[in-house]
Amino acid sequence: MTKRAWWLVVLNVALPGSVQVLAGNRRLGRFGLGATIAFALLAAVTVAVYVLWPEIFLTIFTNTYGLWAAALALAFYGVVWLILTLDTLRLVRLVRAGPRARPTIALLTTAVMVLVSGTAGYGAYVAMTASGFLSSVFVAGPTEPPIDGRYNVLLLGGDAGADRDGLRPDSISVVSVDATTGQATTISLPRNLQNVPFSAGSALGELYPEGYGAIDGCDTDACQFNSIYTEAEVKRSFLYPDAAAQGSSPGIQATIEAAQGITGLTIQYFVLIDMQGFSDLIDALGGIDIDVQNRVPVHTDETFTKVLFWFEPGEQHMDGYHALWFARSRHGTSDYDRMQRQTQMQEALLAQANPANVLTKFQAVAKAGKQVVKTDVPQGMLGYFVNLAAKTKTLPINAVPLIPENGVDPENPDYAAIKVLIDAALAPVPTPTP
Repeated sequence: MTKRAWWLVVLNVALPGSVQVLAGNRRLGRFGLGATIAFALLAAVTVAVYVLWPEIFLTIFTNTYGLWAAALALAFYGVVWLILTLDTLRLVRLVRAGPRARPTIALLTTAVMVLVSGTAGYGAYVAMTASGFLSSVFVAGPTEPPIDGRYNVLLLGGDAGADRDGLRPDSISVVSVDATTGQATTISLPRNLQNVPFSAGSALGELYPEGYGAIDGCDTDACQFNSIYTEAEVKRSFLYPDAAAQGSSPGIQATIEAAQGITGLTIQYFVLIDMQGFSDLIDALGGIDIDVQNRVPVHTDETFTKVLFWFEPGEQHMDGYHALWFARSRHGTSDYDRMQRQTQMQEALLAQANPANVLTKFQAVAKAGKQVVKTDVPQGMLGYFVNLAAKTKTLPINAVPLIPENGVDPENPDYAAIKVLIDAALAPVPTPTP
C-alpha cells in the first residue's frame, strides 16, 4: 500500500487524471486527462507562437480579450488540479500506508497542490490585473502606420504643483524609432525654448504665426516652450474641442504641434508621465540604482532653495521620494543638468523594471502605473511596440540634446539649423559596399 500510494502521487503530478482512470472515478479521470492534454497542447502552441511569431504572441497577451482568456484558462486548470489532487489523497488511503511514509506523502502532495494551483491562481490574477491596467492606460483606437519608416513619440514629464496654474511639462523629448530595425533616437527639447514655431494647420500657430510669443507676447507668465501646454489647457482649450475624444487634451495637442514645428517630424503618439506619480512607481519596484555624477541637493520644500542634504557622487540606491528630488533638483544647477538627470532616472527605472521584478510586485506596479501614465497609444499597437522595443534594447540609443553645446541658443534658436541637426541624426547609416 505504501508503494501504491507513491505511484498514485507520482502519476497525479506527471499526468493529472490518470490516477482516477486507474483507481477511481473513471469519468472524472477522463475529464482530467482531457483537460491536462488540452492544457499541454495549448502551452506548446503558445511557446511555438512566441518563438516563431513573437509579435502575434505579444498582440494576443496585450489585448483585453486575450488576457481574460488566459485568466479563465489558468483559473479553470487550477481548480481541476485541486480537485484531482484532493481525490488522489482520498485514493491513496494514507491510513493503510506505512506509518513513516504517511507524513511525507501527505506533505509532498499538499505542497505540489499548493504550488501548482497557487501558481495558476496567481497567473489568473496577474492576467486580470494586467487587463484592467492596460484598459485604463491605453486607448481603443485605430493604429497608425510609420511615417518615412519611423514612429515618433512625444514623451512629456509632467510636473504639477501648488504654485502653478495646472500641469506644466518639466521634461520634453521626442523619441524617434526606426520601424524596421528598432534603432531609437532621443531628441531632448529644452523647456525654455523661445519663439517656438508650430506645424502647419495648428490652432495656436494661427495666433502666433511668427512663433510663440514672438510678436506681442503670449497669454502666460513666460513665453517659452513648456508654457504652450498651460496656455492651451487653461486659456484656449476651445481651440481643441476634439482632444478629449482622441484620448488627449488641449495642452498635449498644442505641445505636439509645437514639437512638430521644432523638429520637422510628424508625431503619431504621445506619452505623458506624471513625475510625482513616478515616485510611487519607483517605490513599487523597490527603488532604483543611480550613479550620481555630481553633488545634487535634496530640498526641504517646493521652493527648491533650502537644502536638506546632498547626494554625493557615486552609486546611490534611491526610493521614489529621493529619486524624484534627484530628477527635479534646481539648486545650483541648470535645466540641461536636470534634463540629463531625468534621462538617467528613466534609464535606471527601465533597468529595474525587469519581468521578474514586475511580476513579483505586479499589484503595486499596476496601481502606481495607472496614476503615472497617460497616452494615446492604442492597445492594438502594444504587441508591435513591445516587439520593436526588444530590438531597440539591443542597440545603442542615439541622443540629440538641443543644448548650447550643440549650437542651440534657447533664447534665440535657429530652427532651420535644429532641423538639419535632427535630420543628420536620423539619416540611415549607409551600408558599406563589399
